[in-house]
Amino acid sequence: MQLKKYTDYALRVLIFTAMKPEGKLASIKEISEIFFISQHHLGKIVFELNKLGYIETIRGRNGGIRLAEPPEDINVGMVVRQFENDFTILECFDKDVNHCVISPACQLKHMLNKALQEFLYVLDQYTIRDLVVNDDELLRLMGIRE
Repeated sequence: MQLKKYTDYALRVLIFTAMKPEGKLASIKEISEIFFISQHHLGKIVFELNKLGYIETIRGRNGGIRLAEPPEDINVGMVVRQFENDFTILECFDKDVNHCVISPACQLKHMLNKALQEFLYVLDQYTIRDLVVNDDELLRLMGIRE
């Protein structure tokens, strides 16, 4: 299974904003330059993260973005579920387009569904705080100065 870039970038925005020193705002431009992601694309992601309540956007000359809640309250599994709109691993996962003749007797879909549920279960065990425990190295790699 592969997560969409949209989900990956959303998690990066959350990680980056979690790494900012308290009181400091992140900017789309800053995140764009560090991760080599277009500002336009990041704008859409930031809009969605704001709409979902994960970040706050502050307008104006000294504006920017910051987490809307503590990083330990943002569950990675929930973020992934909200940004991934399609967990159809195989054709047989989708009743509307399933043309596989062995689907009624096939155990593969059950095995893969169980694997998907386990994947999400593992992600549910982590928060954004867990993704920034190596903060000194992340700060260095992202060029953030305290």
